[in-house]
Amino acid sequence: MNTSYSRASFAVTVAVLAAAGCVAMDDGGPAAPSPSGKAAATCRSLHDRLPKRVDGQQRITLDPVSKYTAAWGDPAIELRCGVPRPEKLSPGSEHYNPTAEAAEVNGVSWLLEKRDDGYRFTTTDRAANVELTVPGTYAPEIDALPDMAKAVRTSVPVRS
Repeated sequence: MNTSYSRASFAVTVAVLAAAGCVAMDDGGPAAPSPSGKAAATCRSLHDRLPKRVDGQQRITLDPVSKYTAAWGDPAIELRCGVPRPEKLSPGSEHYNPTAEAAEVNGVSWLLEKRDDGYRFTTTDRAANVELTVPGTYAPEIDALPDMAKAVRTSVPVRS
């Protein structure tokens, strides 16, 4: 096999995919949750309404593709819909914290969780839990939330 041809083909393929916005993430993207029933339908509806840009970053195509995940930029701002309720919000959990830090941004309430590199935000009162992980590169990380508000408000009803 001609290795210079293979390397050239690989380089051209990567360049074409990057130009088309079809960049697969190195780690395969965020792990896709497995919601069921109404939560699954809600997440599919949200996926169809997600913004093209979040915090100035262009949406990227993930591999594998899932109606329960999305990402923007590099490093990626990652969304997962249909995740389990965070233990900090679950009475009876050893990590339950009724005073956990939360913020309301444009009508959507988010649990704020500091991570080693950035923040994880999870909706607190919606029929399906939506999680947005924002790397520290985008500090202040909370700036990504206004871009998500309309899609979440119109697609994910408040938990009754």
